[in-house]
Amino acid sequence: MQSAADRREALKAVYEQARGCEKCPQLAATRTTVVFGSGNADADLMFVGEAPGANEDKQGLPFVGQAGKLLEKLLGEIGLQRGEVWISNVLKCRPPGNRDPHPNEIEACQDYLWRQIDLIEPRVLCTLGNFSTKLLRGDPTGITRLHGQAEVRVIGPRAVRLYPLYHPAAALYTPSMVETLRADFARIPELLALPEPEQPVPEPAPQPVVPAPDVLAAAPEETEAPPERHPAQLGLF
Repeated sequence: MQSAADRREALKAVYEQARGCEKCPQLAATRTTVVFGSGNADADLMFVGEAPGANEDKQGLPFVGQAGKLLEKLLGEIGLQRGEVWISNVLKCRPPGNRDPHPNEIEACQDYLWRQIDLIEPRVLCTLGNFSTKLLRGDPTGITRLHGQAEVRVIGPRAVRLYPLYHPAAALYTPSMVETLRADFARIPELLALPEPEQPVPEPAPQPVVPAPDVLAAAPEETEAPPERHPAQLGLF
């Protein structure tokens, strides 16, 4: 088991990989910066939204606009500060014009999110809005039916208590939704107090095949000189 300090250093290494990522040429060409995520690298509570917007792209931080202010307010109401949780998005780069992420972009960026979940080790993961909820559940059921209902799910390599929430940006446009979001937030301390979900057993590493002793004994001795070998081109690999 890695210590919190070791996991934090490993997370920094993932960030260094992500900040220069060019797997999605269009996003790499139009972004200002990679919005990797921010907060406590050993947080019990993690939030995952859809993708960075214009403000996030400029500042390099997730949820910094009006939606971010509402998120911070709701956190404060349950006794938490932004720096105590981890906030991230499915995509780390802003899609041009804030369009929906494309399937190939989601696939290309997926490993960064899986690594974040694996290294931060959250107990509760809140999906914010329809998009991240559908993606992380692997199911088309919408947020209207699912919000406020926690369930244990394996996300990437780790089991978490998944808790779908309305996106704060949606609540800004529909004032009545703020109270629903507030009521769902009020359950988060209760979820954090529950035992950590049982983790999946990691698959064992494949073992090298060792020939049986009788096979080794039966192998004929080499009587001829081996064929000439060319030097390996070490610089290429």
